[in-house]
Amino acid sequence: MEHTSGVGVLDKSVLVLDAVADGAGSLAALTARTGLSRATVHRLAVALEVHRLLGRDGDGRWQVGPRLRELADAPGDTLVVRAAPVLGRLRDATGESAQLYRRRGDQRICVAAAELGSGLRDTVPVGSVLPLTAGSAAQVLLAWEPEDPLVQAAAFTPRTLAEVRRRGWAASVAEREQGVASVAAPVRGRDGRVAAAVSVSGPLERLTRSPGRLHAGAVCAAAAALSGG
Repeated sequence: MEHTSGVGVLDKSVLVLDAVADGAGSLAALTARTGLSRATVHRLAVALEVHRLLGRDGDGRWQVGPRLRELADAPGDTLVVRAAPVLGRLRDATGESAQLYRRRGDQRICVAAAELGSGLRDTVPVGSVLPLTAGSAAQVLLAWEPEDPLVQAAAFTPRTLAEVRRRGWAASVAEREQGVASVAAPVRGRDGRVAAAVSVSGPLERLTRSPGRLHAGAVCAAAAALSGG
């Protein structure tokens, strides 16, 4: 364990939370990832579920719970608060799911989302941890950091990122997931630096192989509405 507090049950609970955030959803995967016994992992996961720090999807796999988002927002993450209506309007304007991503280390995390109520869609739950090496939002979060070592391992090239910087938005087609396309644009803080990426994503059959032609304008408008706050 990299960091220990001296409070065993807390340290073990954090191990379980970290493992779930990294994609270990089954009890077997959690046990392997944490090195804890199966009984201990199950007991801690159930306790964390009671407090809504963990939840389960339709297949019974563990996932990050809504309480973590609520706790993260409690001090007043104004970007996340302001994103809710903006993403809702973006979803309605494009007919596709809309998300807001922040960078966290070598990954990106979905901190806000507006999902379609039904039909074929790309669903990214709040709290989902995705790679920084594929997808239009990943391109945006790395485009203004061209020397980042992650660029060398990415599905896109430095030339792609140069084009993102030039036009101010990114698009991807089946880059992170087969059958899915997306468009993203940078959200900038008051200092002008990229603070987040706003995106829409959906099935390739709807977004086509040129998703930017359909939705770049709406995505850039949403990003502009969230920038500078």
